[in-house]
Amino acid sequence: MTRFLDNVAMALGTLRANPLRSLLTLLGIVIGAGTVVAMMSLTEGLRLKVTTDFAMLGPGTFQVQKWPAPGTFGHRDWRKYEQRRPITREQGEGLRGLPHVRLVSIEEYPNRPEIVATREKATRRNVEVGGVLPDYLEANGVAIADGRFITDGDVALGRRVVVLGPDVADLLFPGRSPLGEEVRLRGVPFEVIGVGQRQGSILGLRSKDAWAMMPWPAYEVAFGRNANNNVALVANTPEDMPKAIDEVVTRLRRLRGLSPGDENDFDYYTNESATETLDQLISMIGAATFGVCALALLVGGIGIMNIMLVSVTERTREIGVRKALGARRGRILAQFLFEAVTLSALGGLLGVLLGAGVAVGLREVMSVPTSIPAWAVLLSLFTACGAGLLFGIYPAARASRLDPVEAMRTE
Repeated sequence: MTRFLDNVAMALGTLRANPLRSLLTLLGIVIGAGTVVAMMSLTEGLRLKVTTDFAMLGPGTFQVQKWPAPGTFGHRDWRKYEQRRPITREQGEGLRGLPHVRLVSIEEYPNRPEIVATREKATRRNVEVGGVLPDYLEANGVAIADGRFITDGDVALGRRVVVLGPDVADLLFPGRSPLGEEVRLRGVPFEVIGVGQRQGSILGLRSKDAWAMMPWPAYEVAFGRNANNNVALVANTPEDMPKAIDEVVTRLRRLRGLSPGDENDFDYYTNESATETLDQLISMIGAATFGVCALALLVGGIGIMNIMLVSVTERTREIGVRKALGARRGRILAQFLFEAVTLSALGGLLGVLLGAGVAVGLREVMSVPTSIPAWAVLLSLFTACGAGLLFGIYPAARASRLDPVEAMRTE
């Protein structure tokens, strides 16, 4: 232990003797470690935000529809999807009663966003409008902040009532409750019976609060009946979802008359599948970041090796004196390795602080989602120390092999 502390003290003393040179040598390590922490904080924060923002369904819920899942990237043969037969309301009703399915929410939507208006104001054409059943509330993870949601009585009696998203309610009825007020969609009047709880936006780009939902009979008065429907299904428990998916796929294939060898002519997705492609993109960014960091650490490691070789040359007489007084090769080797590792560890620590500062600054000043993962901090410190150890071996070995007599003769 005493030998270890002596080596650390000597290493720190050498750093203090040449502060400017040591600082310049650290730059590569600082940049590499800082980049790891900053970029991993950014990608981790983005991953968490994507997971949250794309959670468009309730827990234990999956949706069956004609089109691919939201958030899907890459080449798609859209003509193939257009040629698929619509999912009818009757097929949706045929999914009720499955052993592992608790709720079935049959939903119909127009082909584009709509305008919601009062006598005084109107929204832009950016409101998602749907004809739904009471099960929509739980299946889509929606909560009510004011008033109530649609009931079976509203559906049975064909009441022209509507529940608004908070963005729509705030725009049309600023500073007051919209309950009992009238809004119009395509000229058809609807009474506002509820306002949803705010959910935020998707990556700050598209609001999840610009919507208006009504019972499907009232929806069809304004928009007509849709041939195609989306069906959201809630499993008995989140753990039952794989079994529920299997049951739904099997039943829906039979309802749609598909043969055993036919491809599914519908898609299903969960919250996890909706974010899968974006997670892959984030992983690619992380891999590229590691490549940049590895290059920076390589440059920093070469700098450490260079400065340690200079240090060995400058301290040749010191090494000779120590060996003449009985210092073994192992002690000399350990001393210079400790100096290299201490130098790189200091650079790693400064890099971690720099990267964390950048991450916090982006979050607080620019509202960029960042989250500093502990593994990135440990990885930065470990790789910085590893670079010092790897690139310090040659200079340390060279110092330990010096002949004491020849070393002491050096001017």
